[in-house]
Amino acid sequence: MGLIFCLEAQTPKASSGAAAQTKSSAAQSAKAANQASSQKAAQGAQSKGKSAAQAKSSAAKNTKSSKQTASSRAAQSKTTGTNKSAVAASAATKAPARALAKAPARKPRARRWTEPTFADSTIGDRLDGEDLTVRRAAVQALGRYNGSVVVVDPDTGRILSMVNQKAALSAAFQPCSTVKIPVAMAALAEGLIDRSTVVRVASGRRLTLTEALARSDNPYFASLGEKLGFERLSYYARLMGLGEKAGWRIEGEQPGTLPEAPPPEGVGMMSSFGSGVTVTPLQLASMLVALANGGTLYYLQYPRTNEELRDFTPRVKRFLNIEPWLQELEPGMLGAVEFGTARRANFDPDAPIYGKTGTCSDRRTHLGWFGSYAEIGGKKLVVVVLLTGGAGVGGSVAAEIAGNTYRLLSQEQIFTGGERVAEFSMVSTGACCTP
Repeated sequence: MGLIFCLEAQTPKASSGAAAQTKSSAAQSAKAANQASSQKAAQGAQSKGKSAAQAKSSAAKNTKSSKQTASSRAAQSKTTGTNKSAVAASAATKAPARALAKAPARKPRARRWTEPTFADSTIGDRLDGEDLTVRRAAVQALGRYNGSVVVVDPDTGRILSMVNQKAALSAAFQPCSTVKIPVAMAALAEGLIDRSTVVRVASGRRLTLTEALARSDNPYFASLGEKLGFERLSYYARLMGLGEKAGWRIEGEQPGTLPEAPPPEGVGMMSSFGSGVTVTPLQLASMLVALANGGTLYYLQYPRTNEELRDFTPRVKRFLNIEPWLQELEPGMLGAVEFGTARRANFDPDAPIYGKTGTCSDRRTHLGWFGSYAEIGGKKLVVVVLLTGGAGVGGSVAAEIAGNTYRLLSQEQIFTGGERVAEFSMVSTGACCTP
C-alpha cells in the first residue's frame, strides 16, 4: 500500500475520459475480484459441508456398528447365561439321582485289625513227639485266644510243646518291647550301665535298669540304643540268636529278620519297639533258653519219631559269656512280674517268674508277647506266648497265659527234685488238648 500511494503521488492527472475508463476498469477488476472471492468462499463452504457430511456419516456408521456389536454381545451373553442356567438346572436335576445311585454302593468302613482275637489255635498241629501233659497245660492256659505257646527245656534245648505250630515256626512278627532284653544285655556288656546306673530320660525322669525293664520304659531304651549305635546293637542281637533259625532241622521253620541298616524310624525305635526286626516265638524261646541256663545257646530240637526221641542229644550253637550280667538283668525281669507290666502273671515269691512283655502293632494286627522262664519242682522251663488280634490283645494278657501255664504244670507235679516223674509221650496221633 505504501508503494501504491507513492506512485499515485508521482502520476500526473489524466483526462476525464481516461479517468472514466480507468474507473470502469477498476470497477470491473473489483467485481472480478469479488466474484472470485465469492466463488472461493462458496467452494470452501461446499468443501466444509462435504467434510461435515462425511464426518456425520462416519459417526453414524460407527454408532450403528457399536450398537450392533453391543447387541451381538448382549445376545451372546444371553445365550451363554441361558446355557449356564440350563447346565445348572440339569446338574441340579441329576444330583439327587447320583446321590441315590451312589448311596447303596458306599463301602463299609474298613476294620483296623485283620487278625481275629479269638480262634482255635490247635488246628493243624501234629502231636507226634509232644509232651501231652505240658501241651494240655499250655492249651488250657491259652484258652480261646488266637496265638501260640512254646514250652522248652532250657537245660537241653528240647521243645516240649508247641501250640499252634505253624505260628511258632514261621509267624515272624515285630518283637515289640521284648527286644529290650538284648538291648539291655548289650549296654551291660559295653559298660554303658549297670543295675544301679541312673539314666535321665527326655521327660526328666530318672530310672535304673531294673525300673526301666519292669515298666518297659521306651525313652530309656531308645536312649540306650542311640548310645550303642546300630552296629553294636545289631552285633549283640545276632549273637543272641536274632536273624537266624533257632531250631535244628525243624520242618517248616523260617528265620526272622535283622536289618542290615538302621530302620527308617531310627535306632531309638529299633531298641525300644523292635522296629525293622522280626522274630518267631521259637526264636524268642531260644534267647530265653540262653538266659535261663546261664549262657548256652542251644539249637532247639523237636524230636517227632521214636528214633529221634531215643537218640536225642543236646546240640550247642554257641556259648554266650553273659553270666556276669545276668545278675544285673534278672531283677528287672522279676520286677516286671512283681510290680511292672507283667503283673497279671501273678507273682509268687515261692515260684518266681522272670519275664518281659511286649505290646505293639504289626501288619494290621495287634501283638502281645511274653518271654519268660521259671522253676517248677527244681526244674527250669521256658514259656513264650505270642497273641495276635485286636481288642484285648497285649503283653499283659500274654503274661497271664504264661503264668497260668506254670501254675497248671506245678499242680501236675510233673517234676520232683528236678527229674521228670512220667515218661515223655512218644509218638501219639490221638486227639489232645482242645481249648
